[in-house]
Amino acid sequence: MGRILAIDYGKVRTGIAITDELQLIASGLETVATSDLISFLKTYTTSEDVELFVVGEPKQMNNEASESEVLIIPFLEKLKKAFPKIPITRVDERFTSKMAFQTMIEAGLSKKQRKNKALVDEISATLILQSYLYSK
Repeated sequence: MGRILAIDYGKVRTGIAITDELQLIASGLETVATSDLISFLKTYTTSEDVELFVVGEPKQMNNEASESEVLIIPFLEKLKKAFPKIPITRVDERFTSKMAFQTMIEAGLSKKQRKNKALVDEISATLILQSYLYSK
């Protein structure tokens, strides 16, 4: 069984989370510069078996796509082209950044650590992946 890789896509940075090989546990992997994302994924998938990409789907409270979806659509096309054999699924990512910040508070991270946006992105990707795993 391959791993499931989640992506919290952002204009500047992208958080990435991954499951274990049994697809039971979601863990933060890394935050990468969005401009390097496809290259990072190519390198990662050469050493690890990834069977599914889970990409966050930003929505507004009325369930319509948020304005950042226009940035994600071209990325999805690049992802499909670069990895034609790996399916892509989308997961509602509403509130993941707020939940990530709350998780950091509950974990006892200092104010300085909580300002680390890269860590927030990685935790958000983990929450997206965990949401997908719960829905399975």
